[in-house]
Amino acid sequence: MRLATDNSLHSADMDLDLIFKAYDVRGLVPGQLDDEAARRIGVGFAEFTGASTIVVGIDCRRSSPRLSEALIAGITGRGVDVIHIGSISTDALYYACGSLDLPGVVITASHNPPEWNGMKFCLAGAAPVGQETGLGEIKAVATDPPKDSRPQGNVERRDLLAGYVDHLFGIVDAGRFSELRVAADGGNGMVGIALPSVFERIPSHLDGLYLDPDGTFPNHPADPLQEENLADLLALMERSPADLGVAFDGDADRAFFIDDQLVPLSGSATTAIIADWFLSNHAGATVVHNLITSKAVPETIIAAGGTPVRTRVGHSFIKQVMKDTGAVFGGEHSGHYYFADNYGADSGTLAMLVLMQVLSEAGRPLSELRSVYEPYAASGEINYDIVDQGRAMRAAESAFPAGEADHLDGLTIDLGDRWFNLRPSNTEPKLRLNAEAPDAAAVDELVATVAAVIMEET
Repeated sequence: MRLATDNSLHSADMDLDLIFKAYDVRGLVPGQLDDEAARRIGVGFAEFTGASTIVVGIDCRRSSPRLSEALIAGITGRGVDVIHIGSISTDALYYACGSLDLPGVVITASHNPPEWNGMKFCLAGAAPVGQETGLGEIKAVATDPPKDSRPQGNVERRDLLAGYVDHLFGIVDAGRFSELRVAADGGNGMVGIALPSVFERIPSHLDGLYLDPDGTFPNHPADPLQEENLADLLALMERSPADLGVAFDGDADRAFFIDDQLVPLSGSATTAIIADWFLSNHAGATVVHNLITSKAVPETIIAAGGTPVRTRVGHSFIKQVMKDTGAVFGGEHSGHYYFADNYGADSGTLAMLVLMQVLSEAGRPLSELRSVYEPYAASGEINYDIVDQGRAMRAAESAFPAGEADHLDGLTIDLGDRWFNLRPSNTEPKLRLNAEAPDAAAVDELVATVAAVIMEET
């Protein structure tokens, strides 16, 4: 990689469209994301925010330190100061930007393979930056950076780990935790930075697996959404029984849970359980959920006296809706959980702590507690290679004339006791199908019917 300083390098020399995604920047290093791209993005973010100071953190990937140097060079070259908070999880960046009321960026590619890297951005107060809330403006400036010179900004290094842990325990009550046994797989990602300090504050016991951050991810990919990546955690829980298993993704903003009987908990069930707990403490509050979560989620919220609000998939959308509605909590099927007391941001560690407090207060195992929150069967997300996604979705809508259709995010068809959603991928020629029905056989039948319709359009 080469750190270029010549502003004459234009978009013909680098395709920023390849790395600017719907919610962040992400690409192969150095083929798609190199020092020069990072420097230009730093310029773009500094210009977009108009801030006098920006927070920067990094994950454990081998390319992260060098990319951060280039990013910081771009930021400080516009006369903007940087607070460098070092190696952190993404939710720790959100804490920093919320508590300091400053914009920030973390160098991370989340769960992607080691040869990838990227950036996640937020504004002061941890407000989201996505495709419709700033990424386009950042990319425009990065494509053609300003050429005027400014006094160099300064860089200050600061350790915010203790403050981050204090913040978490300002939301959950350490005094209400019982002596739970928790098995946690960090996937050699960023959760290992703070997790031992978190467990020092509570009576629960941590059985840690792969908590040492290692950007080569030597044990398995840091993507717990893929079932095969849960194998080591399940094996640990079989050897040493635990009340709760938790697997984190690479940057620790997502968490996936396993009950005491070694059965994974869906994102929908987790959302429903945590929503119910919040509503027991915030009567009549609003809870946000994306349209892929189970119908059990809004049903649980209503039964608990709350107001459900349905939104598009994606953190920038759900965070904005939470702010607009004053919601106390939000959840997604993908393992992202958002908390009003966490500046509206998602945190895998905080989701784990809330679930631990739920279990401590309930005095019942998760395998028993979960049953009332899972009345339906679901397909999970199924991907189909389809180039003309719009045509396929129109065909699917026509094939179910008796269903209630909406287009909040792709196509959702509600058939009363069952439903399905089709969403185009933001980055690939794929359609993503999610379906739910009263039982597994009905789900299989619905999936087969929808698949037959859309595959005719390939």
